[in-house]
Amino acid sequence: MEIIKYPLQEEWASIAKRPSLDVTSLFDTVRSVLNDVRNSGDEAVRRYEEKFDKVLLSELVASESEKEEAYGLVDESLKDAICCAHKNIETFHASQRFTGRKIETTSGVTCWQKAVAIEKVGLYVPGGTAPLFSTVLMLAVPAKIAGCKEIVLCTPPGKDGKVNPAILYAAKVAGVSKVCKIGGIQAIAAMAYGTESVPKVYKIFGPGNQYVTAAKQLVSLKDVAIDMPAGPSEVAVIADVSANPEFIAADFLSQAEHGKDSQAILVTVDEALIQPVCDAINSQLSVLPRAEITAQALTNSRIILMKDKNEVMDFINYYAPEHLIIQTEDYAELAGKVENAGSVFMGPYTPESAGDYASGTNHTLPTNGYAHAYSGVNLDSFIKKITFQEITSEGISKLGPTIQIMAENEQLEAHRNAVTVRLKTL
Repeated sequence: MEIIKYPLQEEWASIAKRPSLDVTSLFDTVRSVLNDVRNSGDEAVRRYEEKFDKVLLSELVASESEKEEAYGLVDESLKDAICCAHKNIETFHASQRFTGRKIETTSGVTCWQKAVAIEKVGLYVPGGTAPLFSTVLMLAVPAKIAGCKEIVLCTPPGKDGKVNPAILYAAKVAGVSKVCKIGGIQAIAAMAYGTESVPKVYKIFGPGNQYVTAAKQLVSLKDVAIDMPAGPSEVAVIADVSANPEFIAADFLSQAEHGKDSQAILVTVDEALIQPVCDAINSQLSVLPRAEITAQALTNSRIILMKDKNEVMDFINYYAPEHLIIQTEDYAELAGKVENAGSVFMGPYTPESAGDYASGTNHTLPTNGYAHAYSGVNLDSFIKKITFQEITSEGISKLGPTIQIMAENEQLEAHRNAVTVRLKTL
């Protein structure tokens, strides 16, 4: 792990660089799979499941009997935890409901908006080394609250051809319509184009490896909307000498264990904090079951010493972290200065893992600096806002001349005439 002391501002770009892969190098491979699934449907999906997930599937959709069997395999304590997390996520996202109101912009001219759910959405939930049943809740709960009529979930099956039981239970609790045993590029293709077993959706959500990321980017060019650009997970921690080094180390490692290309950054003004944090990281790392993956992620990680807290906040807003943890005495004051971040965790007792699982906020967040312009997944991600307007005869009389002049100066005579013919009848 690199330790950087008092970097110049012109060095920030290199310091803020993520270990992200340029997925454009995968586009040829990904495009061929996408086209095959578009043309051959379920038959192509089965071929790629056998090739990539090493499983031969007769059915691509999890059956009711498979689901019922899976529910019985989930430990009661995990069921209780999933239900608790579901309640908190539901409570937080339900508070985001949009209430439109009619506004009279000019006498006789009324405008308003209505929120309408996206009818069909697709959720991708990775399997691999860590089946992310928490992601099921993060995506399906707001989709259900929004009122999406069809919620399709794709996740890679195990070697036995079955979906992880916790994923199936979370899908039941969250109200998923259909669970498909499909992973990787072929899952994105199936949801983007539709197959005999998988409905075509209008927007795809969820994280994945670089092939999934590349597939989402390609299908979003003209076939389907996606939630946001995605990259490896990351966390930035702001801390001072009041912080507990053990807490900081735990936050570092909880992020680093996501994958070899994850990144953790500590930014501080207190040099005395650095060695205790390094010692705590080494101590905790030695007992982690995913220590090898975590250690590789730490090679992408940095501790940065800054001259003052203004510089700390300037750097953090430049870096635009996916997750930002603030463990300082004045954490509330610093939080007020955050302009670019996916999700902020304030104070010593707010670990990032709380947001990953059960506090209620969403863990699907912008990475790789996209927090400069993107929000994390929220209720608005699953709705469209349709605008309406109604103009009376009084309204067109008042506003009509303005429209005519603007249309005339843009040399759009038919636009001007659409007002003129109405004014002539008054």
